[in-house]
Amino acid sequence: MRQHPPHTALPDQGGDGVDPRPRVRAAGVSADKVGEDAWVGQSRYGPESGMIVWHAAVFIPAGYRRPARHALSDARTFTRLTTSVFCQDNMSYTSRDDIRNIAIIAHVDHGKTTLVDGLLKQSNVFRAHELEGVGTLIMDSNELEREKGITILAKNTAINYSGVKINVIDTPGHADFSGEVERVLTMADGCLLLVDAVDGPMPQTRFVLRKAFQMGLSPIVVINKLDRPTARPEWVLSATQDLFLELATDADQLEFPVVYTIAREGRAGLTPGEIGPNFLPLFEAILTHVPAPAIDRDAPFQMLVTNLGYDNYVGRLAMGRIVAGAIVPGQSLACLNQKGKLLRGKVANVYTYQGLGRIEAQRVEAGDIVALTGLPEVSIGDTLAGGDRPEALPSIAIEEPTVKMTFGVNTSPLSGREGRFLTSRQIRDRLTRELQTNVGLRVEETDSAEVFTVAGRGELHLAILIETMRREGYEFQVSRPEVITRLVDGKIMEPMEHLIIDTQEEYIGFVTETLAGRLAQMINMHKSTGASGLAKDVRLEFTIPTRGLIGFRNEFLTGTRGNGMLSSLLLGYEPWAGPMAMGRNGALVASEPGNAVTFGLANAQERGSTFIEPGVAVYEGMIVGLNQREGDLLINVCKNKQKTNIRAASADIAVRLTPATLLSLEKSLDFLAADELLEVTPQNLRLRKRLLGQDERARARKASALSAVEA
Repeated sequence: MRQHPPHTALPDQGGDGVDPRPRVRAAGVSADKVGEDAWVGQSRYGPESGMIVWHAAVFIPAGYRRPARHALSDARTFTRLTTSVFCQDNMSYTSRDDIRNIAIIAHVDHGKTTLVDGLLKQSNVFRAHELEGVGTLIMDSNELEREKGITILAKNTAINYSGVKINVIDTPGHADFSGEVERVLTMADGCLLLVDAVDGPMPQTRFVLRKAFQMGLSPIVVINKLDRPTARPEWVLSATQDLFLELATDADQLEFPVVYTIAREGRAGLTPGEIGPNFLPLFEAILTHVPAPAIDRDAPFQMLVTNLGYDNYVGRLAMGRIVAGAIVPGQSLACLNQKGKLLRGKVANVYTYQGLGRIEAQRVEAGDIVALTGLPEVSIGDTLAGGDRPEALPSIAIEEPTVKMTFGVNTSPLSGREGRFLTSRQIRDRLTRELQTNVGLRVEETDSAEVFTVAGRGELHLAILIETMRREGYEFQVSRPEVITRLVDGKIMEPMEHLIIDTQEEYIGFVTETLAGRLAQMINMHKSTGASGLAKDVRLEFTIPTRGLIGFRNEFLTGTRGNGMLSSLLLGYEPWAGPMAMGRNGALVASEPGNAVTFGLANAQERGSTFIEPGVAVYEGMIVGLNQREGDLLINVCKNKQKTNIRAASADIAVRLTPATLLSLEKSLDFLAADELLEVTPQNLRLRKRLLGQDERARARKASALSAVEA
């Protein structure tokens, strides 16, 4: 362990502290080592005799003089802490000017992945003949990402500019995948905060900027999409400055560089009126304003695992940024997991990133992002450390889930016909594997061995998991999403969200009336030049319980005929707002098993809208449509027309069915009531009643009514 003489500051450090910004990777201090009154940047006597524990930066570049004024209790500093360090007089720090580590953060659809495309193409990652074939959204390699047009998983790449390696981390913009942002920001020293030149700062912009400040990152603001006809960069810059003023915890954070870009054309400039032909101003801004990692080459190796991967040839990959020391193939390491268990292992291969691929390396020093193999039991949040006395780094702090649903074994009469993985053991194993990489997810056992409670950050978060398992061949059934409540001082608390809606004036009545029934409260309304660029555009802001947003998106898009956008951000937990009237009409429920026929569906369409086409297999208790009135209605969609002696050549041809309403996964989840389930198979999505038999449902309703009377 390293020592530092009493009352001696590190070279070129003023006062009694260090700056918690990216240039300084502050040392983590636990109360059992140094006492609860420890301050970052001050020296205190440690438990070892004759030692002074120096709560200083692991990496301090020479000549950087600004003293820190933040205590250990400061959340912004504390989340940046990495490890306890015992310093010596002869400690030497070297700045790695050949590396920059940046994360690209923004609200959804503000152009993060498109910007990465341009950076890759202009950094000579691809040869001339390859540029035409790479297309767009290069980093969105996942099939679901390309289908939905959003980034789901955080991914990193590396480019070279002027002899400097720039590790670029592309992050999701949707609020449901905020856990991906939280875990990868620990690898960055700076970030690019993208803001749309029309929309300005949105809810997720606020979230990612707050996290960046907590990590000690200094953002470069990139105002993107200046080619939009209604671009208003001056207003966006002013709104962004207001956001910085609201969230900043240090005066220095109010000063930030600004770059203006048209990402899809690969152009950037330092003023809105002078956009250059390439990204040269952006590259220069990265090299100038993102601090280079400063390292101690003699320190023992330390790395926090922030992502996992798998290769068919080398097995599991543990990915993260090296905090201290260096790594070589064959080196022995200790793996300290989040439960305090220590495992020993040996590194087989060391990889760094270049372009879209990995290259094998013989030695990698601190400051770079690497992938290691040979450690099969490692998980996200574990610390890999070398030396005789390995110490764990603070684990990744992820906000808790707000929405939950149940995953269970498929119990319908058609179960086992389409899926390959059906049993509770297979479903449990798959959910357990998901926990290794999906840090925002939680899985719990229930009273039934065949049912599991799965909690996530939102409907989309859970829907992506369902769709992924479905495509892998799993067959199961899920319940309606529900919010996760807390009990605080005897009061029920529920999650509340800040909802922003951009739409047109003619739909204000519909939006406010619909949200009023969902217990939303309007906090702001003003005219705004939105996506359509019309003078009639308005922006509405609400606070609303999270349960009020379940099922609202589809209703909103239908009611506004697609002329609107909405986004939300979790505000926190507040007392239960009361009962919410969001009832829908009853369901058309199949009364007989068989295959749906035209005659039976025609009868069903006289009573409501149908969800299935002729020839689809149905079973008793399966939901085949939506009733026109309240209450469920039993209907036999397998009923054929009775044969008679009367013949009419055109009688059967005359039957015309209205095209069925085919529900997507998200719409199916929104449709579900408390007594309904969604059957998920690789080929079909089937809505069904929880109790399939009519007699069972009648007895359940009677028992529920009796219990309500007794209560």
